[in-house]
Amino acid sequence: MKTGKASDRTGTSPIVALFDAPDALDRADELGRARAFAEPLLAPQLLDTGENALEHACAVAEILASIGAAPTLQAAAFLVYAADFLTKPEETVAKAFGDSHASLVTHTRRLVQIQRAVRGAKVEEQQQALQTERVRKMLLAFSKDLRVVLLRLASRLQTLRWYAESRTHCPDWLAREAQAVYAPLANRLGIWQIKWELEDLAFRFLEPETYKQLAKALDETRLGREQRIEAARKAVQDDLRAQGLEVEVQGRPKHLFSIHKKMLGKGLELARVFDQSALRVIAHDVADCYAALSRLHEVYTPVPGEFDDYIARPKPNGYQSLHTVVRDAAGKAMEVQIRTRAMHEHAEHGVAAHWAYKEAGARGYAGVVAAGEFEEQVAQARKAVLNQLLAWERDFSAAEAGPGFDDRLYVFTPQATIVELSPGATPIDFAYAVHTDLGHRCRGARVDGQMVPLNTPLQSAQTVEILAAKEGGPSLDWLNPELGFLNSQRSRAKVRAWFNALQQAATIAKGRDLVERLLQREGKTAVKHDELAARLGFKGADALFEVVGKDEYSLRNIELLLRPPEPTPDEDELLAQRHTRSASTAARGGVLVVGIDSLMTTLSRCCRPAPPDAIAGYVTRGRGVAIHRADCSNLREMKSRAPERVIAVAWADAPADRSAKGAALYPVDVLVEAADRPGLLREVLEVFAKEKMNVIAVNTQSLKPDASRRASGDTAWMSFTLEISDAVRLAAVLRQVAQIAGVRAARRK
Repeated sequence: MKTGKASDRTGTSPIVALFDAPDALDRADELGRARAFAEPLLAPQLLDTGENALEHACAVAEILASIGAAPTLQAAAFLVYAADFLTKPEETVAKAFGDSHASLVTHTRRLVQIQRAVRGAKVEEQQQALQTERVRKMLLAFSKDLRVVLLRLASRLQTLRWYAESRTHCPDWLAREAQAVYAPLANRLGIWQIKWELEDLAFRFLEPETYKQLAKALDETRLGREQRIEAARKAVQDDLRAQGLEVEVQGRPKHLFSIHKKMLGKGLELARVFDQSALRVIAHDVADCYAALSRLHEVYTPVPGEFDDYIARPKPNGYQSLHTVVRDAAGKAMEVQIRTRAMHEHAEHGVAAHWAYKEAGARGYAGVVAAGEFEEQVAQARKAVLNQLLAWERDFSAAEAGPGFDDRLYVFTPQATIVELSPGATPIDFAYAVHTDLGHRCRGARVDGQMVPLNTPLQSAQTVEILAAKEGGPSLDWLNPELGFLNSQRSRAKVRAWFNALQQAATIAKGRDLVERLLQREGKTAVKHDELAARLGFKGADALFEVVGKDEYSLRNIELLLRPPEPTPDEDELLAQRHTRSASTAARGGVLVVGIDSLMTTLSRCCRPAPPDAIAGYVTRGRGVAIHRADCSNLREMKSRAPERVIAVAWADAPADRSAKGAALYPVDVLVEAADRPGLLREVLEVFAKEKMNVIAVNTQSLKPDASRRASGDTAWMSFTLEISDAVRLAAVLRQVAQIAGVRAARRK
């Protein structure tokens, strides 16, 4: 069984290098106490992977020790897993090991629970990439306490090791997650030994045949390659030092996954991968770097096209080095990287190379106890590492054109599917994010098993369960921003769309009823609605019903379609008969056209003629004769262009009492100008009602006074369309309107 003793450490990674404190012995003892505390709880338990829980915790502690973690962080590896079997884990750990450990256990357990839930989630194959991406963002969301990230990196590495050692099948999604999430994170933090091992293990599980072939090919040449690289290292170092250059030359083995990526990326065979093993020259300064390069190209033969100057042109992440490939006397190629010590530290560890913090008893990570310059260095180092993590997230976000993890939160469905939401999102936002219909039927919510109000803001890593009705829709209260039910614009849009659809359905039902009544009156109930709509130019019956229900389409159009058209006189015939003044006359629509029998006539909308106005007729193209008032400006203009089309017309003989029941009615337009005030429109309409004049349209407009008008206040312009039988009687009614207080003018248009 693996142990987590600090004495087992063989090296320290800068990311976790800790300064020894005076109470180091007490902290080492803390590791023993943590193991003793956890052992009876973990020994009989198996993790969901099948691994023994105690063995896993021991191995995680050992991995942390190998990268230089302090005993207190190793102790946390035991406490995190033991907490799963405690009734009140945070309270118990706080009493036994302090608040710092309790906080660490709480946050790490939450991530562990998330990962276990995700492992059991049933996610469709096309959604797995999105699920992995959300795991990455959630992991970064916990990176404010770097210890949490270190624990999870060590745990994931141990999980992959266990699958490899036990020869148990590793789920593909877990290996992909290690490759896409954990290895890049370890890379950002400069923990290279974890990064390389995660990549190689994931490669082994995801592409087993390729892995075996490559491993076998490398193993066959391993001994000779190691001897050759050591001889080359010594030769290069001795030669450069003989030139007066203070350099250190290292051999650098290439890991399997790295070799595989280069073979794929450049389309190379294994023999063409120059840096299966390579040399790294660490020089005193930049001048020595270029001097070493010059000497190497003098002694060895450089390979054309294999030189890169990343000192003069650093990579976007700040990486600097000279890369070249040379051939020795035997024609063997080898890659050489040349850099300064500072460049080497940055390349190996990034900003994490400067990370260090001092633990201080119960306060631990949350409250660094240090003074002066050291405290400032610790603060700056922590800020640098977290900024690097943020930069990593921004790299991904820029590629995806999406928000960073600081701008999102991640919660779970009961089936452990991760749902991405905006900060401040509520259970209703969550429901709409899962499915629109679930949002409509949402009536309650449980968060982490507890009932909560529907306007409760959610937090990352919570599990949300929606209580939904079998049918129904959203509440109008959800759209009230003061009540806080919805935070997402997308959710609001879905709620508004539901109510708009409801209103549209009511409008269509109203229009359908009006159209069906018309068909009954016309005796055309056999007409199919879709055919009728198509004949009227609509895509479907619902489109017709909607505009009819909104009063945007007159039923008169349907009547004209259903009734057979009356014959239209030929235009040439009308013009020929213009000069024939026979005694016969015909009355159509209340208008007598002199000398022409059965002539179709229409009243012009521009001047709205009505008896006893002086009128004239104009022969139109295909629409019969349009009747205008004699003083109509439009008629004068048409007469000037085509005088031959104007014909004489007169009103038909009218009954003695034009107001009698059954007399013909004519629409006329009336304009009223007045000083705007409350009740004005009502008083005008009362005059029309008193005189029994039917108002069929009203349009009002209120305008601010201009500088040329002396009247104070706004001016109201009111346009009415009335049905009258006699224009003479209308004049008397308009005189009554003009007497209303504030009315300046009342006239026909």
